Amino acid sequence: MSWDILIKNIKGLVQVREQKVTIVAGTAMATLPIVAHAYLAIKDGIIADFGSMDSLLSQNATNTIDASGCFVLPSYVDSHTHLVFAGSREEEFVMKIKGATYADIAAKGGGILNSARKLQMTSEEELFEGTLKRAWEIIRSGTGAVEIKSGYGLTTKDELKMLRVAKRIAKETPLTVKTTFLGAHAVPNDTTKENYISLIINEMIPAVASEKLADYIDVFCEQGFFTPSETEKIVEEGKRFGMRPRIHANQLHRSGGVQVGVKTKAISVDHLESIGGEEIEALKLSEVMPTALPGAAFFLGLPFPPARQIINAGLPLAIASDYNPGSAPSGNMSLVIAFACIKMKMTPEEAINAATVNTAFALELQQSHGSITRGKVANVFVTKPIPSIAFLPYSFGSSLVDKIILNGMML
Repeated sequence: MSWDILIKNIKGLVQVREQKVTIVAGTAMATLPIVAHAYLAIKDGIIADFGSMDSLLSQNATNTIDASGCFVLPSYVDSHTHLVFAGSREEEFVMKIKGATYADIAAKGGGILNSARKLQMTSEEELFEGTLKRAWEIIRSGTGAVEIKSGYGLTTKDELKMLRVAKRIAKETPLTVKTTFLGAHAVPNDTTKENYISLIINEMIPAVASEKLADYIDVFCEQGFFTPSETEKIVEEGKRFGMRPRIHANQLHRSGGVQVGVKTKAISVDHLESIGGEEIEALKLSEVMPTALPGAAFFLGLPFPPARQIINAGLPLAIASDYNPGSAPSGNMSLVIAFACIKMKMTPEEAINAATVNTAFALELQQSHGSITRGKVANVFVTKPIPSIAFLPYSFGSSLVDKIILNGMML
């Protein structure tokens, strides 16, 4: 047998699943299968074979990588980002340092509406060029599949522009991309909420669907933004057009977002900084993936999602970056894993499961991504030499991704 790529002498081949696993939940999240002194063979863009070096029968390969002292992991799946945006918001960052609240910043024209103004003044080509740089940034830090939302357009024209850029990222990079329509991110200043919801339902959703621009529909279900009943109304209309719901839920308050996510059979409810027993019980009766965004909690100084309560209840948990200019200006999933370990008290094994298998489920990619399994897409990265898998979150901020393979191609 001749392979396209053979990675040999791997110190630890991480997240090895002989069978395709849908989710990892509860106590099972603490188990991360690792094959020591291993090889990984890639052929025609897929994972063809793996095992211990003792069982390797042929070393015939077009490209061979010696991974002595290194670990090999499946590429991260980042299931919640706002990768398409027009400009940074570091001036708001400084305002926060000086004591301004989220409401203070919004009252001065900041927040989501600030990003919307910038995006509306940016051409589609300029928007693509900026997003392309961020796409390669997350690729270099180990991400191989990503969800990209709209939501900074807040007009039909600009929401479509954002989603077209996201689709173009899928075509012009090796990333696997899923897209989400988030027109209900905020209410523009020049209209009422009632009129804006009408625009979303009667104009935006049909326009997005007609161009087949979105896999999912999302709503910011939060006090001061969209209520549970408004959220339900919007996502049910999205479902009529083939967009499955995923909900911004319970970031700032116990907003009812989790419950509406369960009711509408959303694929995920994301944020969860403000949840308690009622929300956890609701999730236990559903197939909704609870998703924490620890980078946003860190950046905004919010309470971190209660990972231990969620996992101890037998639930799965996913973690994603929330990469956006206002509350999580980093798409580095290794850093997100470190935050999950340090601030949410997840073990390294739990956090890696949350950023691979469970996020793959949250993007309906569980059959093709998220684990080292024969027949899955060959999206993997090789670390620099490190002593253990726990060294990844322990050395937070260090750049430990050495080599990247996406779709079976070395980058």
